Amino acid sequence: MEYNFDELLNRRGTGSVKWDQNPKRAALDPDVIPMWVADMDFQSPPQVIEALQQRVAQGHFGYTVDHPGLREVIVERLQQLYHWEVEPEAIVYVPGIVSGLHIAARIAGADGDGVLMNTPVYFPFLSAPGAEQRFAQFNPLVYGQKDGFIHYEIDFESFAASITRQTKAFFLCNPHNPVGRVWTREELTHLAEICERHDVLIVSDEVHCDLLYDGHRHIPTASLTPEIEQRTITLMAASKTFNIPGLVCGYAVIPNPELREAFEKRTWGVGHANILGFAATEAAYRHGQEWLDELLIYLKNNRDFAIEYIKEHMPEIGITQPEGTYLLWLDCRQLGIEGSLSDFFYEKARVALSEGAPFGPGGEGFVRLNFGCPRVQLAEALGRMKEALRKN
Repeated sequence: MEYNFDELLNRRGTGSVKWDQNPKRAALDPDVIPMWVADMDFQSPPQVIEALQQRVAQGHFGYTVDHPGLREVIVERLQQLYHWEVEPEAIVYVPGIVSGLHIAARIAGADGDGVLMNTPVYFPFLSAPGAEQRFAQFNPLVYGQKDGFIHYEIDFESFAASITRQTKAFFLCNPHNPVGRVWTREELTHLAEICERHDVLIVSDEVHCDLLYDGHRHIPTASLTPEIEQRTITLMAASKTFNIPGLVCGYAVIPNPELREAFEKRTWGVGHANILGFAATEAAYRHGQEWLDELLIYLKNNRDFAIEYIKEHMPEIGITQPEGTYLLWLDCRQLGIEGSLSDFFYEKARVALSEGAPFGPGGEGFVRLNFGCPRVQLAEALGRMKEALRKN
């Protein structure tokens, strides 16, 4: 079946954060193309829409309990994709990844302890520890070049040296938002062994794990060894993959029963997954693979189109070649633009991008661009950016 990813959806006026709000939380100007929030401008799989319609037709939306069908399909999926066998009770539902980060920070150590992370990184990583009476510790990724692209690595000696007596958890992002790395088995093993040696809890955000390119393979951190599994909380969701983030349904995989019990006790403080999110997630996992296969082809072509366009028309901008996610990380430090880069592109190009600085140390001078949209929209946004730089 062919799905139409070229269709331009009218999302303005629908209560969309992306289309009705700008990065500074004011109303989005009607002539601005939003390329910032990490959701895609495609319709969700028709199988998901059908499942939602069937659930709505039931006409009752009371408090919901466990969803054994979804639990079953998650267990099957982990085994089939990653040869990772977990028991159904290892799964704990949460509203989303950010909620999971907050819960994990809260159960790691005591007030005043630290949570380590590699920056630049998805900005809720930075805020979650402080909101839970912990503090964020930063180990910047190593910026470099590979085959003409920005390429980030981990300095493992520096990572180990960043761990202090107060470090009780490590927040890992894999695939990494915003730099697009899919960490290899060797890299994950090295990180996990360091955490094991220092008795540090691993909290692995793997929400982009289905969005991979060029033969890259996702490896859940917890699947490395039984010992690492026992100290790892894995956060996953169908939200990014199948474009259903507004249905607020995610899950943590926690095989360690004591760790799981501590996590579950804190879930009451962050709310519950959405009853429609359960239905959508199960339908996506059971019936959405064909849609996903076609989506990945389209996204890869979008990625390559954007890369070629930027290299030809905006060569001063450094660019990643994402191994996963639908996010480009753009190094704009050679443009000579003073002040906020996102403000410049918003005002001069009428394109909304994510400012790099909120992603933590190493983010200053960068912007993030979401290429999960119809290609004509991507081309228009890039063309506007080119013209704004030409006139600057």
